[in-house]
Amino acid sequence: MTINRTKKETHPKRNSGRKSDTREDAEKPGIKPRLVASRLLAAVVDRQTSLDGMLDAENGNPGYRALNDADRALTRAILNTSLRHLPRIQAIIDSLVETPLPEGARSLYHLLTVASAQILYLDVPDHSAVDIAVEQARSDPRSRRFAGLVNAVLRRLAREKVTHLTATHVIPVIPSWFYERLEQVYGRNHALRIADSLLAPAAIDLTVKSAPDEWAEKLGGAVLPTGSVRLTAFSGKVPDLEGFSAGEWWVQDAAAAIPAKLFPEPAGKVVADLCAAPGGKTAQLALAGARVTALDQSKSRLKRLEGNLARLGLSAKTAETNLLDFRPDELFDAVLLDAPCSSTGTIRRHPDVLWTKGAADIEKLALLQERLLRHATTLVKPGGHLVFSNCSLDPREGEEVTARVLADHPEWSRVPIDPARWPGLEEAISPIGEFRTTPAMLPGGEAVAGGLDGFYAVLLQRQA
Repeated sequence: MTINRTKKETHPKRNSGRKSDTREDAEKPGIKPRLVASRLLAAVVDRQTSLDGMLDAENGNPGYRALNDADRALTRAILNTSLRHLPRIQAIIDSLVETPLPEGARSLYHLLTVASAQILYLDVPDHSAVDIAVEQARSDPRSRRFAGLVNAVLRRLAREKVTHLTATHVIPVIPSWFYERLEQVYGRNHALRIADSLLAPAAIDLTVKSAPDEWAEKLGGAVLPTGSVRLTAFSGKVPDLEGFSAGEWWVQDAAAAIPAKLFPEPAGKVVADLCAAPGGKTAQLALAGARVTALDQSKSRLKRLEGNLARLGLSAKTAETNLLDFRPDELFDAVLLDAPCSSTGTIRRHPDVLWTKGAADIEKLALLQERLLRHATTLVKPGGHLVFSNCSLDPREGEEVTARVLADHPEWSRVPIDPARWPGLEEAISPIGEFRTTPAMLPGGEAVAGGLDGFYAVLLQRQA
């Protein structure tokens, strides 16, 4: 590859014969978080490993846990930025590398991705991103021989960044397999809007016990059509905010707060939340006066739910069980099934989702949801209600599951949701009365910018 150098550019340092370049280079200021970011990016893209688990402060990746707070924050910023822009970064790297990288050079590719994300999208000096990337290449036996290429490619990128950003801004920032599905379901314009929603940081939404207008004023937020309070300019730690320790509110995306609000008059009714942890919907139902039984098959997740309810001063029965094995002595007045899904609706907050899931996962999860929904229908009294929901954007995990179950159960029917009850979200309600939000909805103005998660929800009723 031919690269034109400026006077200020220098060649990377050559191996000086030291016994261990790896140890000394790894101590270079700033290199540790980049090394961790590259490795975790490889785990997401190459091995489909969820980012949340690896970034867990107590049980996550050992390299990440060994970092200090500042380096952890930088690692998260690099990873989220890389994943949010990955198709564009990949296209740029491919255009700069005249000879395709060897098949076994995946670690080099991730190194270049991490450095490119800093140069193109983060507030990191270009020379620092380049220098550390070169040292990172030299510290890895697999990439050492490519240190000169890394230096040349990244210096050229730094010079030409505006050109490359302009050339790639039309590339959707989600994997092609999912973008094609979105275009098929929602049309090209809406699919592009969903893709672009990844580029705006997700806001923090709160479900408040009462007086949303007052809490919005206290916390500098805005009230959304769902009744949630959105923090419009927040920095710091959530537990430090007024009202947290007193249990006046909890963090819950505005779309995630919708399903529990679909039940008619829940006060006094016996309700089951079937996949309850971490407990936001359980808290909503308990706050509305329902007598709630919260189920989850994870003991640790139930413990977290119980801790959240204790902070909020709310109560619910809990049961650790596999839902498909659950056979209560008495049927419930209402049941909420927020089913496990591909989580493709949460891509604003979790940009790794589309790189750890595929079309086969969606098909598999749709079959599981159908089994769960069919079982959930057996838990409801005649005349009772059932809300089925999930945070997928694919109708195979929502509308199609509901349609199949209703076709086999004539004693169940859909209760159409009234758009008039949801001003500002009318477009999210389908002609047959089901909820379908996407991250492209609720863009709002400055006060409510940030969209909301993609969610499906339907209210069903059993014949009396």
